[in-house]
Amino acid sequence: MPKRLTLRLMLLFVAALAALATIHPESVSADVPYQTYYKDNYNQLFKMQAAYTPAGALGKDLFIPDPSNPGQTVYSPLNQPQDLYIDSRDHIYIADTGNNRIVHLDAEGRLAGLLTLEGSPFNRPQGVFVDTNGDIYVADTGNQRVVRLNGEGELLAEFGRPESKLIPEAFKYDPIKLVVDKRGFMYIATLGGYQGLLQLDPQGEFQSFFGANKTGFSFSDSIKRLLYTREMYEREISKLPGSIASVDKDENGFVYTVTKEVRTKQLKKLNIAGLDQLAGKGEFADTMTDGSFGEYTHRAGRTGYPQLNDLTVDGNGNMTVVDSKLNIVSQYDGNGNLLFFWGGAVGDTTTKLGIVKIPAAIETNSANDLFILDSENNIVQKYRLSEFGALVHKANQLTQDGRYEESEPLWLEVNRLNAYYAPAVLGLAKAAYKKGEYERAQALFKQAGWAQGYSDSFWQNRLLWFQSNFGLLMNVVIGALLIFFAARFTARRLGYGGTKRKTGRSEQKQASRPLLRQLGHAFYVLKHPIDGFHSIRYEQKGGLLSSSILFVLALVSYAIMRAAISFIFNPSIIVEVQIVTILIQFIVVWLSFVIANYLISSLYHGEGRFRDVLYGSAYALFPFILLGIPITLISNVMTLSEQSIFTFLEYGLYVWVALLFFWMVQGIQNYSVGETLINLLLSIITMAICAVLVFIVFSLTSELFNFIYSVYQEVTIR
Repeated sequence: MPKRLTLRLMLLFVAALAALATIHPESVSADVPYQTYYKDNYNQLFKMQAAYTPAGALGKDLFIPDPSNPGQTVYSPLNQPQDLYIDSRDHIYIADTGNNRIVHLDAEGRLAGLLTLEGSPFNRPQGVFVDTNGDIYVADTGNQRVVRLNGEGELLAEFGRPESKLIPEAFKYDPIKLVVDKRGFMYIATLGGYQGLLQLDPQGEFQSFFGANKTGFSFSDSIKRLLYTREMYEREISKLPGSIASVDKDENGFVYTVTKEVRTKQLKKLNIAGLDQLAGKGEFADTMTDGSFGEYTHRAGRTGYPQLNDLTVDGNGNMTVVDSKLNIVSQYDGNGNLLFFWGGAVGDTTTKLGIVKIPAAIETNSANDLFILDSENNIVQKYRLSEFGALVHKANQLTQDGRYEESEPLWLEVNRLNAYYAPAVLGLAKAAYKKGEYERAQALFKQAGWAQGYSDSFWQNRLLWFQSNFGLLMNVVIGALLIFFAARFTARRLGYGGTKRKTGRSEQKQASRPLLRQLGHAFYVLKHPIDGFHSIRYEQKGGLLSSSILFVLALVSYAIMRAAISFIFNPSIIVEVQIVTILIQFIVVWLSFVIANYLISSLYHGEGRFRDVLYGSAYALFPFILLGIPITLISNVMTLSEQSIFTFLEYGLYVWVALLFFWMVQGIQNYSVGETLINLLLSIITMAICAVLVFIVFSLTSELFNFIYSVYQEVTIR
């Protein structure tokens, strides 16, 4: 084979490998011991390039002066460290809890000093903070105090439990984390302090509880409130708000908190009034997600839900949180949109650079490098932004600042490297909208899954269409009206407008065709529902074939609604719509109601037969046939500004169907209003009981099958 041909084949092979690396971003991350993910607002999980790469381990070789041998050093490793702080000089301060000291490292990770406060030694300190003046604040948990030291470690002030009538007597003052704002006000997180952060002024006087979490309230809680006494309900620990696990602040004065409890919002960005600035601020806050933070995946041995224990905010406002349970690091931008998350497998017994066993704290320096404190390995792991991560940060910062056109080439490069990364598509959509490319922006917003951006782009496109086609549209409307009035005038002059003659023919036609008469009865039911359903029972105005036709048409109309309503009002259509599941759910609910209602009516002195309930329930679905497809079509020419109109039409349809079911039971069973309400309530309860029984039967059948299969395996093996 000629050398030139061999060289060409080698180049083609290398190009193919590069293309595969672009298609499968996980291959790019083969040099890191963890996998990086992105989860879109539909909870679809995508692997991606590593955003951060391991850059070293600090604090593993700590040698301090040997007190028994002057001039000598002795190895003194960290012992169960709990907190980490990096000041403006990039110096690192570690709350070395097990050794009752604060370890001070310089920007290179070399030992710069030890703070032990010899006159009044620390007792298991769990928090450390350094203000802009270089003063060091320590949350001395075991001594139930906060101390303020100067840069040389000399005691400046000590803050014990504050005295105030606003603090409950049962409040336990065990400070674990703290920050200090520019005014010198301290925000202290206490162990189990569900009241929120303790806010103290520079003199240590109590100001208020700050940023408390809200208590979750469920349906079971409402039942307990009805049945429990006040004392019993107040004793429920689960009803207390989650206590704040850690706190941080940024250069703009915002205070950030994280909470371990899943039942509360685990990440907050609080302004000076204590109001959360992340609520509803993200681009995907109006779609399917619930605004929760702390990512998790059931892959790679990770199970359960997140328990966030610390956070940090970098110079761009990006928030990074660590999960002490699932060992996952998640990063969000300043509005709470997920950028990426990563982590090693839970229970990994190997010691690798970049793998943290138990993340106790996280910090960032001026270069936006991340530092994670590992309380099991007693080291600080350093992570540096990868080329891909730095590109995402730069592009996203431009987008957050409103400089969309400047961010476009960066997002194009990110999109080239990973076509599944939704923030890149969203950034490109915003850039296209800014440049007036509304059709492209509309397509990109839909691809990214942001309904508001799609709606705004569609509004612009709709306005442009009306402006360019208004004359033609008005000519068509005027022409149609002229044709209508001309045809009507001509019909009257020629004597073809007799209503009586048409009605007679129509009645003769319906009489000769029972199916048409039964289908036409659906319109009579809409006008006179009680009489119409009563006629189905006593005058045979409904039949099996007509009811089947109406049910199938209603089923098809409902499926079209679920699958084709505009993305603006139904964002779930951007992922695959499970039509079969939708059809099965509709059939099961409808059929279970028919059976349950017939059984209850038979016991409750109803006059309807099973076929009457079956036919009437099919006729009650007729509004789906009339309005389902029109509502679907209307939704596709609406924007979010007309959402109230669409919601009125959609809810009106469901209310209409519900009323027809009510009148169906009343007319067929010959009930009063009160009897109908009781019948429907009992029918719904019966449906719920049947669902539980079916679930139990399927579960037991599955267990029985597994038991028989295990016995079979045991017999065949032996």
